[in-house]
Amino acid sequence: MKVKNAEELHVLITNVLTAAGADQRNAEDVAEHLVLANLSGVDSHGIWHLLGYVKGIQTGDIVPTAQSEIIRETANSALVSGNWSFGQPVAKYAMQVAIDKAKEHDIAIVGMVQKHHLGRLGHYVEMAAAEGMVSMVYAGGQGEISPATMPFGGSKPVLHTNPIAAGFPTGKSDHSVMFDFATTWTSGVKVNNAHRRDQKLPHGYIVDKQGKPTDDPNEFFDDGGHAPFGAHKGYAIMMMVEYMGRILCGANAFADDQRGGEILRNEGGTLITFRANLFQPTSDYTALADEMADRVRSVPPVESFAKVLMPGDPEAETRTQRRQEGIPIEDDIWETIIEAGKLVGVDVTSVAN
Repeated sequence: MKVKNAEELHVLITNVLTAAGADQRNAEDVAEHLVLANLSGVDSHGIWHLLGYVKGIQTGDIVPTAQSEIIRETANSALVSGNWSFGQPVAKYAMQVAIDKAKEHDIAIVGMVQKHHLGRLGHYVEMAAAEGMVSMVYAGGQGEISPATMPFGGSKPVLHTNPIAAGFPTGKSDHSVMFDFATTWTSGVKVNNAHRRDQKLPHGYIVDKQGKPTDDPNEFFDDGGHAPFGAHKGYAIMMMVEYMGRILCGANAFADDQRGGEILRNEGGTLITFRANLFQPTSDYTALADEMADRVRSVPPVESFAKVLMPGDPEAETRTQRRQEGIPIEDDIWETIIEAGKLVGVDVTSVAN
């Protein structure tokens, strides 16, 4: 186990990505995003991805110097193309477009196409909440070529992890009410890690090739797949994300056989952002928002829980802890960071002690 601070990881990631061909702006945006994911305890969307991004640049799936642009817009909407850049700077740009439009016109919806992995969707709704905005993010289309999730009652993959996020500002500018999750029981990263480490998963998080619940990640890679969380209800939310994330913004029309890779070539994303003070003064909204959160947190916990949390609390608490104590990194994940550096001639051993 390694323990690193956020600053050294940010520098390391930026150096590796610029050596791989990224411009400084894109490298900084990706580094900021990955490190914040690890700080927030969402390690599945943090520096784990660096090696894959470097390989994506080398195969041409990612255009590391590409910049985002608006290809269609109205006063309340826009369609943004990332021109096959990293997903993080594309979503950051798209969310800022949505925020700016919502500030002027109350509400905005922005679609995203032609971009790579978006990372932790919670990053973007937290960004909006910091500016007094309620927001939602939907990402669909990852299963068009290589589906990995069985529909409820089905025995053949047809969808993917289809993540969704939403955020609400509170009276604390650095602590929003936020949720961000895949509509499968677990992420693909966690399945990969369990498979590599020869570990079991909670029973039913994945299914075998006949659609039967299992805890063995080997079954996943033998034509099995993810299962929707919450049975038919989670499956319905997963379908909503597919319609919002891919179908609504017409992502298939922007697919390119040379870019994105099989999972991300057809992925689309949709952001909806609106002012939290749309119907009442900000002070009234934040008073209600904070009262609701405090009321929930004050509920006595059951025996196996230390306390009742609000959505967003685990990330905020972990950020505080890891900023003080450092970010723990499993040895096998650190090896992938070293490998990413070697691929582009960057020696990362100076921070590998």
